[in-house]
Amino acid sequence: MSDSSVLEANKALVRRNFEAIWSQGNLAVADEILSPDYVGHIATLSEPVRGIEAFKQLIAMYHFSFPDTRFEIQDQVAEGNKIASRWIARGTHRGEFMSIAPSGQAMSVTGMSFHRIENGRIQESWDDWDALSMFQGMTEDVFQSLSFRI
Repeated sequence: MSDSSVLEANKALVRRNFEAIWSQGNLAVADEILSPDYVGHIATLSEPVRGIEAFKQLIAMYHFSFPDTRFEIQDQVAEGNKIASRWIARGTHRGEFMSIAPSGQAMSVTGMSFHRIENGRIQESWDDWDALSMFQGMTEDVFQSLSFRI
């Protein structure tokens, strides 16, 4: 495979992660595209997610809280074995999330992810998003008193 073919294949692998797993909740795809010793560095978690089963638990939690979650990739850049993706996630807060009761609020969150690919599988990822806006949308009354007025 040429270098550009490998880069395109890696980008497609990451898109499949967002479409099949994060958006559709198809946990079986994780077994196909993640390395058995996968490590995920998730911005809102204090410890990395280690292994496929832990990743599946994370996805199940998000889909319980936001069952209609959909990720849309806005941009992707590939270099070597790393893929950078800029995305928007949309969904409705229908289940408890991090001890926050369901609000029924529609959410739209921007974020970026970096994935490292090894042997045709996702080995490691770094995910960061606008968590403050997300939490603010779920608990607007809490943040109302914190907002500054000019």
